[in-house]
Amino acid sequence: MVFFVVAAAAPLTVLAGVAPFAIGLGGAGAPLAYLVSGVLLVLFAAGFTAMSLYVSNAGAFYAYVAHGLGRILGVGTAYVAVVSYNLITPGVAAAFGYFAADSIHEATGTDIPWWVLSGVCVAAVGVLGWLKVTLSAKVLGVALVLEVLSLVVMDAGILGHRGTDALDPASFDPSTLATGGVAGMFVLVIGAFTGFEATAIYAEEARDPRRTVSRATFIAIGFLAVFYAAGCWLIMGAFGTDRAVDLAGAAAGPDLTFRAAELHVGAWLADAMHGLIIVSAFAATLAFHNAAARYLYALGREGLLPRRLGRVSGRHGSPGGAVVAQSVFNLVLIATGGLLAADPYGEVFLWTNSIGVLGIMAMQALAALAVWAYFRRDRRGMSAARVVWSPLLSCAGLAVLTVLAVVHFDLLTGRTGVVNAVLLVPLPTVLLTGFAVAWRIRRRDPERYAALTTVDVERDV
Repeated sequence: MVFFVVAAAAPLTVLAGVAPFAIGLGGAGAPLAYLVSGVLLVLFAAGFTAMSLYVSNAGAFYAYVAHGLGRILGVGTAYVAVVSYNLITPGVAAAFGYFAADSIHEATGTDIPWWVLSGVCVAAVGVLGWLKVTLSAKVLGVALVLEVLSLVVMDAGILGHRGTDALDPASFDPSTLATGGVAGMFVLVIGAFTGFEATAIYAEEARDPRRTVSRATFIAIGFLAVFYAAGCWLIMGAFGTDRAVDLAGAAAGPDLTFRAAELHVGAWLADAMHGLIIVSAFAATLAFHNAAARYLYALGREGLLPRRLGRVSGRHGSPGGAVVAQSVFNLVLIATGGLLAADPYGEVFLWTNSIGVLGIMAMQALAALAVWAYFRRDRRGMSAARVVWSPLLSCAGLAVLTVLAVVHFDLLTGRTGVVNAVLLVPLPTVLLTGFAVAWRIRRRDPERYAALTTVDVERDV
């Protein structure tokens, strides 16, 4: 479960492709921003995992919001979840094709279209998604160990060369978060944790969900917060804080991490990291594919989407119908990007993931409020700190960050104007569609409406 979550976050992709932009926007305080974001998400996880003890459902956000804030808002949230996770998956597959095509060209001089390689990625992920979930976990485990190991080697090389000069304590001075670009920086930083909430999605497949979900969630958030903060801090330390901020704000920003690896360890590590970022993108595609398939499965089981999506593979226990549907959607989007000659990274990846990350942040804020509402009358023996104050504080923080993400949406998409307006339309549209579906079910079939999110889990899985 931890491998699924951390692999979805793609540590190498974050520290090589996102952290430099965060440094360029927020300056020296970027490492502290990762820790602050981690603390906010730990507060969220405190209530989130408390509710997981009483609500076990593959459509985690949907089920939590439905139980805490009502089924109408829950169904709307379900549709937002389906769109968010299903858009992130082909977007990351497009990034895989982009990185793989570039590496193959540099190594052999051969030009293979990115969409062909992305299609291979989608097919492989679909096969793994169809098989037992434990096989996917093993694949993700190997990929995750390799990418984390490369970053640890880089960190060790920086410390070995620069010693304590690489550790600038000014990065953890709270005053560094008072700079003008801090709002945009937090938008990028909080997005780096996307996917940690997937622990609850796998609750139905865990041997001991009451213990596993809570433990895996806290381990994943804690690891990501510390690993991101330390990695970002040492990347800055590789050049010196001021110079790193200048480099990150320049055209060389995206290559900042690879340059640090080559400077303090060797070209071989930079080359290896260029290869491992492909592995990182594949792992993230697999992790988000599994999450997206389980939301499709949960809604198919409820009849909120075609019921064939709610079928389980008798042999492997995976949500077979949802896996096939998700794979077909991925291939269609990748093929469309290829036919339109879209930029696989600057358009397919950034645009789809911008919508998905924004949707997940908004759902996190709603889920936190739902936890508070669920335990408001009966804390079920839980402390007020865990089920009252933590959910309310995290809801406030996540709501602010969601608003900032909308205001600074150009940082996520790389575009301005009409493009951003169009990209922001899908989320409120599907939310309202969910409301309409729920109202229709409540009016025409009250018994079915009352049974939403209360299916017999042990019978179906």
